[in-house]
Amino acid sequence: MNKDKELEDGEINTLMDDKLIKAEIVKYAKLIYDKGFVCATDGNISYKISTDHILLTPSGIRKSELTESDIVTINMKGEKTAGKHDASSELRLHLKVYQLRPDIKTVIHAHPPVCTALTIAGISLEKPVLPEVVLSLGEIPTAIYATPTTDEVAQSIKDYIISHDALMLERHGSLTVGFTLEAAYQKLEKMEYCAKVIMAAHQMGNISYLSEDDLKKLQVLRKKYELSANAKTSDF
Repeated sequence: MNKDKELEDGEINTLMDDKLIKAEIVKYAKLIYDKGFVCATDGNISYKISTDHILLTPSGIRKSELTESDIVTINMKGEKTAGKHDASSELRLHLKVYQLRPDIKTVIHAHPPVCTALTIAGISLEKPVLPEVVLSLGEIPTAIYATPTTDEVAQSIKDYIISHDALMLERHGSLTVGFTLEAAYQKLEKMEYCAKVIMAAHQMGNISYLSEDDLKKLQVLRKKYELSANAKTSDF
């Protein structure tokens, strides 16, 4: 096989990979819409396809109506390099995450209602309540309120996203990251479930938290869990 043919095949493979990733983005965009984690045109999803480019959901399109052709390509300078729509208005947020977390490939910003309501009520998800959440997510911090669509949002998460895969944005939803879209989505789903449990517990009375001894045991198990999860390298 000659060099030109090798290059041609490489370009075809890249296009095929991008098409698969776009299909995955559409799948999870519709899933977060169907689950009520976003409404109308809210929320955004991105996927890092190379060191220089990400695929990102567009601005102004309902996640339930998203198609593969709607996905835009953005370089790490924030410039659109392909696509017929404007990029999501939270582009700065996504770029900041990829800048700070070279180990992850995908970002989901959603507006799960119970999680968001808790941030308005001043109730944190950071304290240990459910053992399965400690194992899978660890602490879930809340970034202080920042004006949506501005660089303030990107700045508000920089001290948290380095060491956390899931966090809340005060009055503005959630942010979850992962090496795969499935991983980022599962973190979002688990976070909203935790929020529902905490809300119900508050309605019933005082919340009891896990003890220090229990927390230490869970943290040891969490390290083993992370090692097992990190061994997975494929999205599909």
